[in-house]
Amino acid sequence: MEILITAISLLGLLTVAVLIGTKGHPMRFLTAFGDSVQVVWLNRGPLFWVACCVVLSLGFLFFYYASPATRVGAAQPIPFSHRLHAGHKAIDCRFCHSYVARSHHPGLPAVEKCLFCHNYIIANHPEIRKEHDYFNTNTPTPWVKVFYLPEHVLFNHQRHILKDIACESCHGEVREMDRLKGERFKMGFCIECHREKKANLDCWLGCHS
Repeated sequence: MEILITAISLLGLLTVAVLIGTKGHPMRFLTAFGDSVQVVWLNRGPLFWVACCVVLSLGFLFFYYASPATRVGAAQPIPFSHRLHAGHKAIDCRFCHSYVARSHHPGLPAVEKCLFCHNYIIANHPEIRKEHDYFNTNTPTPWVKVFYLPEHVLFNHQRHILKDIACESCHGEVREMDRLKGERFKMGFCIECHREKKANLDCWLGCHS
């Protein structure tokens, strides 16, 4: 019923617009439409090239901002696969992010943590040799940050983990990802989750403390 009422309303508005535009002579609309078609046909050449430019511009914007390549996460200095480690090998997130349950920050795996396994597993793989080079030169692995919060927001990982909030709630199904697709978290995302779980919504006590 609502669709029918909407359709009738739109038809009425269109009729009124045509009557106003043609000053009470609706047949002028058909005449004007025919004249417009003739003008378009006479200028078909320039209009064709304009259409080509528009299509090329839209194609460029799509491949620059929305192509499949833009949905792949940032390349890391060591091609670490969460799908392999957290998914196939079922390694607990806390093994690498060891501070997540006792700090604001989850922590990133140190070189020693990687070599805990890879001193014995594919130890001579070219990418693992990079980790040995980092270890031998006392250089932290330069992991690339993929998740961002505004600087004026404080997110306490410990508080959320102790409330049994699953990592996937914010970070997605990392067990199915090779390279993590980063995200810039916005206020609406946090507020929606807090409302759903009936958590604190006070600005100062919640996030901006």
